[in-house]
This record gives sequence, C-alpha cells and structure tokens, in this order.
Amino acid sequence: MNMHGGETGLPVLYSFRRCPYAMRARLALMVTGTRCELREVKLSAKPDALLAASAKGTVPVMVLANGTVVDESIDIMRTALGSHDPEGWLDRDDPALIAANDGDFKHDLDRYKYPERHGSDPLTHRAAGLRFLSELDARLSHAAQLCGDTRGIVDAAIFPFVRQFAAVDREWFAAAPVPHVRKWLDGHLQSPLFAAIMTKRKPWAPGDPPAIFGPEPGKAVTGAA
Repeated sequence: MNMHGGETGLPVLYSFRRCPYAMRARLALMVTGTRCELREVKLSAKPDALLAASAKGTVPVMVLANGTVVDESIDIMRTALGSHDPEGWLDRDDPALIAANDGDFKHDLDRYKYPERHGSDPLTHRAAGLRFLSELDARLSHAAQLCGDTRGIVDAAIFPFVRQFAAVDREWFAAAPVPHVRKWLDGHLQSPLFAAIMTKRKPWAPGDPPAIFGPEPGKAVTGAA
C-alpha cells in the first residue's frame, strides 16, 4: 500500500508509548539514527490517517518517505537496520527466538496480565511464561545478551515484552528463578537508548505541528545495555 509521508519529508511513525511492539520499533529507529514524525496514538480514538495507512489499526505503523507502508514492528526494525546498523544488531539475530516471543510467550503474557479479558487462569499462564523466561535465563548465564556479549536485534525485540510480564506482579518476578533475566532486563531499562524512546508525548491530531523522533543530526544514542 502507498500513502504519503509527513509534511517534513520524513517518514511517519504511528506509535503508542507503552506498547511493546511500538517500543521495539522505536528502539531500532533510534539506534539507527532514523528520524521521523512521531504520531502518538490514543488507542481508544485511533486517527483516520492510521486506519487509512493500515486497516488493522494496530501500532506501530510506519509510512516511509516514498509512501510505502510498513505495519509490522519486526519489519520496521529490519527495514531501519537494513539501511544503517551502527551496532551490528543484525549480526546478533535469532528469528526463531523472536517468533517464540511473539507467539506462545505473548499469548501467555496477555492471559496472565488480562485474565478477566480472556477468561483465563493467570497462574497457569504465568507458569508457561516462566518456562520461556527460563530459556532466556539459560542463554544469559553464558553471555550478557541473548546472542552474545553486546545487544542486538533479539534483545531489543524481546525485552519490552519481558518488561510487561515483570510488571504484572513485581514482587513475584523479583523472586522468580531467573536472575540473569532480571539483570539483563534492568540493563536495558536503565540504558540511554530506552530513556530516549520513552519520552511522553500527547496524542497526535491532524493539524498538530510535527513531533520529530530520533537523535539530533550527527548524534547517536550510545551506551551499552
């Protein structure tokens, strides 16, 4: 589908600050130095421009400067990193692990966090989610990040979801048998990169002046997770 970019000539990113899918897209855009017009979406009042760009109406959605629409978060990450990958994130990739996060772990996360919405037993799904976290913990017992000693696309794609899982019951998570996951998660949450993508913005409305997302030209967001 082709639409049009923003009035600045930059790509447009429809996002929601707390959505883990949107977080990982913003992480990749920020680390690659990709500047865009950020349009914060209120999920209960999705703008017509978002729905025109992507009928599924979920964030993130990116409209490139040439009008191409990219409406899957992992595709936004790979598109940005394919153009510029200053930290070599694509060298530390594991599509199967990302798929496991986006599949079974996300399924259990939703049913653990929102049992009333899904009619689910939250403790059953917490236990299932813990099995995935235990797999991550085993990896992290041998290296600081999921695919080596430095952060890569897998870490950025997965930690926003682990952040959400940890927040459901912080006391339980603090005692869960995944110490390496806790250390890894804390490192990402305390990183300059994460701070840079979590700036609060008001919901976008047509006619608002462009809100530019991304580092200042010539500057990069650095700092190990």
